[in-house]
Amino acid sequence: MLNGPNLNLLGEREPELYGSTSLAEIERATRESARALGVKCSWVQTNHEGQFVDAIQGLKGKADGALINAAAFTHTSLAVRDALLAVRVPFVEVHLSNIFAREPERRRSLLADLAVGVVTGFGADSYRLGLEGLVAHIKSR
Repeated sequence: MLNGPNLNLLGEREPELYGSTSLAEIERATRESARALGVKCSWVQTNHEGQFVDAIQGLKGKADGALINAAAFTHTSLAVRDALLAVRVPFVEVHLSNIFAREPERRRSLLADLAVGVVTGFGADSYRLGLEGLVAHIKSR
């Protein structure tokens, strides 16, 4: 589970868009979902693009898949896209808000065409839904 910039502020940052659930609460719920699905997960959050790229590169040979909320990097980072292309680990892109109902610059994802799928707009449930889809995808291969 890779989380990008400003997600550490969930629960206090723009609750009308992102809800009142903190990232720590989302992590707990996602880990519970992972246990119920019989999978292990690790959790990373960073506000730094280079660290995010390093975390993606660290998936190679160590993870069967990834759940990625790249936050603003989704719309801006060719470095994140290139890292995902390089490691070729299946991933699901997740977003708390519906990025396609937001400002024009947030309606574009540099990652979506590389993803197994995209879950957007279901608040904290986006993580659970994305994880369920990712696990199903991996098991079907």
